[in-house]
Amino acid sequence: MKIIQTRYEGGVKTTTENDALFESDISNQETNIINLYPTEVFQTLIGFGGAFTESAGFVFSKVSDETQQKLIEDYFGESGLGYTLGRCPVDSCDFSLGNYSAISGGVPGDLSGFTLERDEKYIFPLLQKATEVASSMKLILSPWSPPAYMKSNGEKNKGGTLLPEYRRTWAAYLCKYILEYKERGYDVFALSVQNEPNAVQRWDSCLYTPEEERAFVRDDLAVEMKKSGLEDVKITIWDHNKERLFDRTDYICSDKTANAAVGAVGFHWYSGDHFEAIELVRRKYPDKALIFTEGCIEYSKFSADSQLTNAQMYAHEIIGSLNAGMNAFIDWNLYLDEKGGPNHVDNLCDAPIMIDYEKGNLIYNLSYDYIGHFSKFIKPGAVRIGLSRFTDQIEVTAFKNKDASIIAVLLNRTKKTYDCFIRLGGQLAKVTVVGESITTLLVSHNES
Repeated sequence: MKIIQTRYEGGVKTTTENDALFESDISNQETNIINLYPTEVFQTLIGFGGAFTESAGFVFSKVSDETQQKLIEDYFGESGLGYTLGRCPVDSCDFSLGNYSAISGGVPGDLSGFTLERDEKYIFPLLQKATEVASSMKLILSPWSPPAYMKSNGEKNKGGTLLPEYRRTWAAYLCKYILEYKERGYDVFALSVQNEPNAVQRWDSCLYTPEEERAFVRDDLAVEMKKSGLEDVKITIWDHNKERLFDRTDYICSDKTANAAVGAVGFHWYSGDHFEAIELVRRKYPDKALIFTEGCIEYSKFSADSQLTNAQMYAHEIIGSLNAGMNAFIDWNLYLDEKGGPNHVDNLCDAPIMIDYEKGNLIYNLSYDYIGHFSKFIKPGAVRIGLSRFTDQIEVTAFKNKDASIIAVLLNRTKKTYDCFIRLGGQLAKVTVVGESITTLLVSHNES
């Protein structure tokens, strides 16, 4: 068994690799055990990824071709994080250089003048380079707001609602967006109904009540997607924080027709853990893909200097959500500048990789390494397996890859060091989990 462990002390990151041998459990060990049960299987992993925002594409465009290739490899290559998923905004979001839409004005039913010229400037060049390395890249598209002329408040920002007379036009607009991406060779596997439909933001935003989202999915979006031949694209509801994840899902999917149209449920982390909400959706609606669609370290709430705490937030979220039934984890911006932007309303935040293009510096936050403890080793198609642990001080998740290798990730947020025994198939291997560390265990198919 290979042991990969990362520590962060005094501002210095250290990653070590060691081996441990499994031996027969002749001593009948009872204490400090973490059991792994490969025969007990749960959900299948779709993959890990990040967001292709205009801001990410803009800062990416500011560096040399050689640096761009390195940045792509760091996320999507075999030596990098192995990302296979991406999230792309439908029109502008806060991490854009400004508000924009594919159509600036019109009347119901009119989509003339539709153009993705803004995507072509910064998003598509980044996306193209990523798909050249990760050929199996799958995308989810997410709208932050319909065009201003379709909304009750007459602007992209500050909430508002979709005007009833534009519901079918907006549904057709979303389908056209998907088709434009597909025509360029990009594999769109999911579409959000609306990013954060329960929040009025000073940036691009739009409100949907549970009744409005259900009606739009059932009566407009599903109809237009069928008409456009997009029935294989998963309509993804909610796409907001987990505290109301089950409520919104249960309301929409209690309608038989809407339930048949919904393929996935999206969620964010900004209101806390609520892992039980994921469990409830997984139990009641086992056919839905559960996708973490956004999370970041917001500078309005957290410090960029708290590297260890910020990285631990990522690992805690990934483990908790995976153990609750999550199928996919998609981080927020792939790249940002050294200030946490650009953002057209200065809603700045961290990214795992930040680019100071004026000085030519690349900044790798500890979150990059912590995410890699999962994404480098747990491959698309892996299934979560059963486990038990001797303490809640060590958070654990475990998966079995298609090649029968077993991956376990152990997060220790305490300062205490634990000597653990990994128990698998009647054999034991000793692993020392030092304080404030993250550890990935790789058991080859021959050992398991």
